[in-house]
Amino acid sequence: MPRGDGTGPLGQGAGTGRGTSRNQEASGGRMGGTAQGTGGDCVCPRCGQRVPHQRGVPCTQLKCPACATEMVRE
Repeated sequence: MPRGDGTGPLGQGAGTGRGTSRNQEASGGRMGGTAQGTGGDCVCPRCGQRVPHQRGVPCTQLKCPACATEMVRE
């Protein structure tokens, strides 16, 4: 039976916090951008040196082998 206060039964209807929004899917997920996966390279922003990206190791934790600058993901 409805309560008349506009809340309705728990866990049903809009605003339950389940699923994903269309905007989230279109923008590439929770973090925005595109999913990077396991491929690609880590690149030095200073000298352009490239090393293959290793799964589970953020590029920002690597130092460039040529100039010791922090690497970034391509």
